[in-house]
Amino acid sequence: MFLGAAVVLVVVFLLSQTQGDVDVSYARSPSGKDAVREGDAGEWSGVGLPSVEEMTAMVRRDRVVRLPGSVAYWDTGRVERAIGGADIRILVAPPGLSDRQQDQVRDVEAATIRILGLDVSGSVYGAAPDDLASWRGVFATGDVTGLLLSLVASERKESAPPEVDLFSWRVPSAGEVAPVVADLRAGGVHVAAGATLGGLPGGADTAFGGRRPLVAAFPVQPFGQPVAEYGPALVKAFPGVPVVVMYGDWVAYYGPFAGDFAEVVGAGFYARFGSRLSTYAYPQGAVLGTYLNSVTDVRFAGLFDRPLPYQPYDPLRVALPALPWLFGLCVLVFLVLSVRSVLGSKAPPRRPPGRLAGLTTLAVELSSLSHAPGLTRALGRLEAARSALAEGLPDRHVAGLLSDAQRDLDSVARGLGRAEYRPVNYLAGGVSWRG
Repeated sequence: MFLGAAVVLVVVFLLSQTQGDVDVSYARSPSGKDAVREGDAGEWSGVGLPSVEEMTAMVRRDRVVRLPGSVAYWDTGRVERAIGGADIRILVAPPGLSDRQQDQVRDVEAATIRILGLDVSGSVYGAAPDDLASWRGVFATGDVTGLLLSLVASERKESAPPEVDLFSWRVPSAGEVAPVVADLRAGGVHVAAGATLGGLPGGADTAFGGRRPLVAAFPVQPFGQPVAEYGPALVKAFPGVPVVVMYGDWVAYYGPFAGDFAEVVGAGFYARFGSRLSTYAYPQGAVLGTYLNSVTDVRFAGLFDRPLPYQPYDPLRVALPALPWLFGLCVLVFLVLSVRSVLGSKAPPRRPPGRLAGLTTLAVELSSLSHAPGLTRALGRLEAARSALAEGLPDRHVAGLLSDAQRDLDSVARGLGRAEYRPVNYLAGGVSWRG
């Protein structure tokens, strides 16, 4: 029975593995997913580089070398104190280099730490931001202080330093907010001097359920200075309207349901694309378009401004985790019962009816093998014990008769040289008697 139950459990569990999860969605996400060939998104800057030999000579001459077009900045005092007397040399290259140019920078063996755009790597390890605060500092102001401190500690074989966040907000003045609001009222887009946004990318309406977002784009902000946070002022000027503010490659959403989805989208977007954004020089339009596609995907997953559709209760899914345990229990019980059937019960029957039944069976089997006097005496005593039980005599009297019969049967089995017929072995050898 238990083996059959185990087989049924295995079959149910294996068949359940072929069942696909229920796919419940409102519709297929209409976000743009067309593949873009390498270089077609405007990520290459086209800048030139000195030769490997020239860069090597520059690094050997100066501990920090910044090539033209570099965009990475850091707190020089903190980094210099961390370096101390170690011979750590830093080569900073611009973003948007081709693969061949990136290899040239990596071939400068005199450099201990190389910065390609905002991507920081050392002789063995690289460092990358891993939370929204770190990504914001890197992409909004070009700050790589924390990344550099981590790599310096690694090069010096020291423990990782505490997190460093030099980014801070400030409230913009009315004079700063006014032109932004005017542009948004006029055309829905504000592009500050130095920003590279050419307009709203395709599919912008889809990201917010047909509502056209307002977008304000600013260039990378000066390192080490508080950044004007336009979002709250724009939300106040345009209540209930989606507002997106860009600072370089940092995208911040303000507006309806921001608390429900903005962090989810931001963390997913920069975790997925942060490495490429650090290395290449994408225009803000490409960054914004990809970000809005992420917003669309989250909306159509039911995580943003719409409740999840009803998903019926599936008792099989709830029971599945318990099936392997039930299978193991059935197999264990089956094995225990199998071992008992092979080895037999170790405790012979103790009550008179059980002992009488077992010894009588043994006497019948021995009668076909021997005609010894002891067998005859045993049969007589067994008959006397049966009569005593029928007459209701005390158990002590019946037990005495059975013990005498057992000794006689034991002597017969020993005379035959058949240990398996000795009562102590026979009664414990697998014949099941109640009592």
